[in-house]
Amino acid sequence: MIEKKVFEAINFRRSVRIFKKTEINKEKVKQCIQNGTLAPNSSNLQLWEFIHVTNKEIQKKITKACLNQNAAKTANQLVIIVVRKDLWRQRAKENANFLKEQSKEGLMSDKSFKMALNYYTKLIPFTYTDFFGVFGVLKSFTAQITGLFRPMYRQLSSSDKRIISHKSAALAAQNFMISMSAIGYDTCPMEGFDSLMVKKILKIPSKAEINMIIGCGIRDKKGIYGKRYRVPFENVYKAI
Repeated sequence: MIEKKVFEAINFRRSVRIFKKTEINKEKVKQCIQNGTLAPNSSNLQLWEFIHVTNKEIQKKITKACLNQNAAKTANQLVIIVVRKDLWRQRAKENANFLKEQSKEGLMSDKSFKMALNYYTKLIPFTYTDFFGVFGVLKSFTAQITGLFRPMYRQLSSSDKRIISHKSAALAAQNFMISMSAIGYDTCPMEGFDSLMVKKILKIPSKAEINMIIGCGIRDKKGIYGKRYRVPFENVYKAI
């Protein structure tokens, strides 16, 4: 199979609501998920998990939680993008350990190493540590006051961190979907689902959140509901 070029893959990708009863290769889907993990993300914390569902019984249960949407019902496989903001301590520690290894191998200057290590051992804990949202509000208020006098990073509340984590997960999801498109596989990202039911089915921790559920397969000729519409480019593009 000849892989499509980037612009071809982007143009080929559509949200497919009905898939053929055609099996797709599990390992190829897994490789596309791995491509998803290469997406840019906030502070390289990688606060995400990818659940690859190929078990048909589990898929039936998730389809019910997806309100029996055709994109879930007819999908050959499902991929669930999960936000794991609760793992920030572990991910920060892993980044710090990676930096230490890079420093030992002489791949970083002492100055760069100290700055990066302080980022993961001091700044990230300050930014992400919270107590029922109280610390986040206080930090956000302090940032707004400081911002009156100099440029200041202001996204310090608990809800800000939640948004940031979801943005990073969405970038990974897009990497995954474009990778699928490149090899001729189709996808449909879904946001209409009972998140609590999905978490119970997959035994996902209560503090984790579902970013989206992606149906995967080969498009049926009836699977795309119409021509693609986009707002005129000149309405959304501004050159300064």
